[in-house]
Amino acid sequence: MKKTTISSQSQQDIPSFGWAWGGFNLPNIPSFGEAWTGFKVVLFDMDGVLYDSMPNHGVAWQRAMKEFGIHFTLEDSYATEGARGVDTIRKYAREQLGKELSEEEAQRMYDVKAHYFHEMPEAKIFDGVLDLMQKIKRSGLKIGIVTGSAQRPLIERVTHDFADFITRDQVTTAFDVTRGKPNPDPYLMGLKKAGNYSPSEGIVVENAPLGVRAGVAAGCFTVAINSGPLPDEALLDEGANILFPTIREFADKWELLLSHFPHY
Repeated sequence: MKKTTISSQSQQDIPSFGWAWGGFNLPNIPSFGEAWTGFKVVLFDMDGVLYDSMPNHGVAWQRAMKEFGIHFTLEDSYATEGARGVDTIRKYAREQLGKELSEEEAQRMYDVKAHYFHEMPEAKIFDGVLDLMQKIKRSGLKIGIVTGSAQRPLIERVTHDFADFITRDQVTTAFDVTRGKPNPDPYLMGLKKAGNYSPSEGIVVENAPLGVRAGVAAGCFTVAINSGPLPDEALLDEGANILFPTIREFADKWELLLSHFPHY
């Protein structure tokens, strides 16, 4: 069993354990205590969690940013994933071009990125996602999706692909918040849209450092899925409570994970 412990954080007395699991024996992991005793909803990030779409996003970001004179690497696309696209553009324009772009200017640049993305083949749903959602549903929990995306075709696709588990009202996007990840706002909005749940009733599933930080800041139990090239520490150091190498692994261990919480 591989175990990585990070420094615990204090937020409303919620502990952070930082376990990285792979080829592990879950019964050896201690109970997570009384901080989370009644989960009601699981909030999924979209890109890199539900869909194997990050390689396509990386290429689209690089092509679009280059057109506007901004150097942007594949690693940058993973490091900034989860933030609102316009916020990423404004940040890099400020740092590299010395320009303070308006929201409208950044949106026009983001539209170029979106155009390149939609020229590429459609990303597949990750193996394990549908199985995991079925298990969550059987456990009596609701499902929500929280994405920093402002690409309407992607939002329409997610409501179609997961229509057995969610409605459009259970999807939180960049249009629902003014502050994106790593701020807690998207996940707090996701909790509200799913049923006005409190942070202690939510599980967040994320693949990106900014998204993990947002889930932790919101006060939710935060599961990291390391589906990209970043080291595990990039996610654990942001406060992830649990890390799985794949969503398939998480799906296979769902019931065993719940058994470590007193309510279940």
